[in-house]
Amino acid sequence: MGLFSKIKDGLKKTRDSVFGQIDSVLKSFTKIDDELFEELEEILVMGDVGVATASKLCDELKAQVKKQGITEPIQIRDLLIESIKELLQGGNELCISTKPSIILVIGVNGVGKTTSIGKIAGQLTKSGKKVLLAAADTFRAAAIEQLEIWAQRSGADIIKQGEGSDPAAVVFDAIASGKAKGYDVIICDTAGRLHNKKHLMDELSKINRIIDRELPNADKEVLLVLDATTGQNAVNQAQQFKETAGITGIVLTKLDGTAKGGIVLAIKDGMGIPVKFAGVGEQLDDLQPFDPEDFANALFEA
Repeated sequence: MGLFSKIKDGLKKTRDSVFGQIDSVLKSFTKIDDELFEELEEILVMGDVGVATASKLCDELKAQVKKQGITEPIQIRDLLIESIKELLQGGNELCISTKPSIILVIGVNGVGKTTSIGKIAGQLTKSGKKVLLAAADTFRAAAIEQLEIWAQRSGADIIKQGEGSDPAAVVFDAIASGKAKGYDVIICDTAGRLHNKKHLMDELSKINRIIDRELPNADKEVLLVLDATTGQNAVNQAQQFKETAGITGIVLTKLDGTAKGGIVLAIKDGMGIPVKFAGVGEQLDDLQPFDPEDFANALFEA
C-alpha cells in the first residue's frame, strides 16, 4: 500500500463523519451566499478544526470566490482543499542535519509515545542513519523494557539505567556515547509527564539544559506526541506543553481511530506548531511523515 493510500484509509472516519458532509452541503445549495458559508463553518468546527481556524478558512474562501468570480457552490470544494494545504505548509520535515542530532520526545502516558519513538527510529535506520535511543523514562521499568523491544525491532542501539535513576543522567550518557561512537541521531524517551506536574516539567527543563550544554550546535527537535482521539484536549495539551517545553513539532497518533482529524488544522493554525508525523495504524510503517498535500486530499478523497 502506498503512502497516500495509508493516509487516505487512516482518515476514513474523519472524512466520513465530517468532511464528507461538505460535499453534500455544496451540492444542496444552488447559489453561494452567507448561509452556505455558515453551514461550512459549522461543519469545520464539528470536525475539531477550531472556531478561529474555521472562521479563517471561510473568510479565505469568501475572498477567493469574489476574486475568481466563482458562482457554482461545488467549486468551493477545490478552493477549500487548496486553503487547507496552504495552512498546513511549513516546518513539516525533521531538522536533523548535524551529527549527532537530537530528538526529545514528550507527552502524557497512553498517547503512543514509546511506540512512536520506535517507529521513527525504524524509519531513520532504514534511511541509513545510525540511531541511539535514550531510555530516560525511568519512572516505569515497563517503559525501559518497551523501548528495548523497539530498539531491537528498529535496528537502533539503546542507552539505559535502572528504574528510578536520574533521567537527565541517562540523556547525558546517551549524548556522550553519541558523540564518541558517531551516531547520527539520538532519540530521548521521557516520562509520561502530566503538564500540570511542576516537578516533572522541571525535570524536562533539566534535560534540555544538559542537551544545550553538551550539544550546543546540534539540531534539536522537541516532539510532542498527541492522541488524535482526544480532539480539543490534545490542542489544550499542546498549548500547555508549548509554554514550557519549546516544542518544534507534533506526532499525532491514532488518526485512524477518530473522526477528529481536523485538530491538525487547529494545532498548526492556532499555535504555529507543525505536524511532523501522523499515525494511521499499528504497523511499523503506519507512522507517516506528515505531508500537507496528501492530508488535505485525503480529507476529501481528492
